[in-house]
Amino acid sequence: MAAPLTLVLVLAVTVRAVLFRSSLAELISERVEVVSPLSAWKRVVEGLALLDLGVSPYSGDVFHETPLIIYLFHFVVDYAEIVFMVTDGITAVALYLAVQNYNRNVFRKQKYALEANRYPPDCLELMRSPKEMFYIPLKVATFYLLNPFTILSCVAKSTCGLNNAVIALFILSTIKGSALLSAIFLALATYQSVYPLTLFAPALLFLLQRLYIPVNPCRSSFWLFTLQYGFMFVGSLLVIICLSFFLLGSWDFIPSVYGFILSVPDLTPNIGLFWYFFAEMFEHFRFFFICVFQINVFFYTIPLSIKLKEHPVFLIFMQIAIISIFKSYPTVGDIALYMAFLPAWSHLYRFLRNIFLVSCVLLACSALFPVLWHLWIYAGSANSNFYYAITLLFNVGQILLVSDYFYAYLRREHHLTQGLYLRRKDGSEATLVLK
Repeated sequence: MAAPLTLVLVLAVTVRAVLFRSSLAELISERVEVVSPLSAWKRVVEGLALLDLGVSPYSGDVFHETPLIIYLFHFVVDYAEIVFMVTDGITAVALYLAVQNYNRNVFRKQKYALEANRYPPDCLELMRSPKEMFYIPLKVATFYLLNPFTILSCVAKSTCGLNNAVIALFILSTIKGSALLSAIFLALATYQSVYPLTLFAPALLFLLQRLYIPVNPCRSSFWLFTLQYGFMFVGSLLVIICLSFFLLGSWDFIPSVYGFILSVPDLTPNIGLFWYFFAEMFEHFRFFFICVFQINVFFYTIPLSIKLKEHPVFLIFMQIAIISIFKSYPTVGDIALYMAFLPAWSHLYRFLRNIFLVSCVLLACSALFPVLWHLWIYAGSANSNFYYAITLLFNVGQILLVSDYFYAYLRREHHLTQGLYLRRKDGSEATLVLK
């Protein structure tokens, strides 16, 4: 599989290199769907200019990335294009290896279950074959590298690509079973954008499952490992934050980065749900609704962790999707990360209900974003309501997509225990309804 992956990497680098040298690069870097006030390259360049002048990059209201990002580009700013292309390559290879290891574990568990006759006889058609699973890692890497959203994000030099790389390395470390590396990369991802904190629960569940420690609060082994992993995570996060303080010489980055993410003061239009709502919000209601919107990202972690405690990798996929939909400053690069996992769930296609409709909605919205932006900003024949309407529809499409996969996953698991063709007591065919 090394040769096909190398071919995909070469093709992806070629496409990006051509676009970097084209006149489209500047246009793409200005698109509000591709960059946000957090991830825009122009803001990084502004921060670097202030740093070179001996001024704190956080003294104004322009730069809101973390200190490690600005000090990274302080040394490699002349090779920024290469850095972003390499970052995408690292993300794709990490996802490839993670899915490859995950599929190997799934197939081994499936083999043991078949040998123990744990599946009903009519469920054999739901079993995953080695041939079917062999090409899935390559499909995942291809879906990420050749996704137009990923390409646009890379060409715009959005720092979202760096966040995706850290999360991909976190997923790889977790699936490999390295608790220390998993905690370090999770701390780095949380340091970058706060929201990956919700990935702590699925990572913990996977590592507990790998070590055969039951998820039982009454067991001392459960609490011991939870405290160990929590200590590694918190310790890594504190080390990274203290390193940022020593590099910068002040704590200015905390309100400028995390305060900016959580309070959402910049209402530049994007593909998220925050900007229009808070542009129309009365000031005395703002704090309450900020809390409601931000809690929304973290709220789903507990119920999903309870429901999917036996399936932590699918839980990681769900959490990444929720973050990309409900975070305060989303971009298309965030969406590309969770969409790369869709080939990993190809065995769920027979149970999906709305996949054609949702695909059409997402494609249509992606095409209409620049059209409605032009009508609003340049032609003056539309207003912000038009653009927010298509943004709202785009996010509804994403929610339907994720919920459809969630339904399909639960339905398949139900069939694996109860049988594929359900019957009533009188022998007639039954209909499955998941509530």
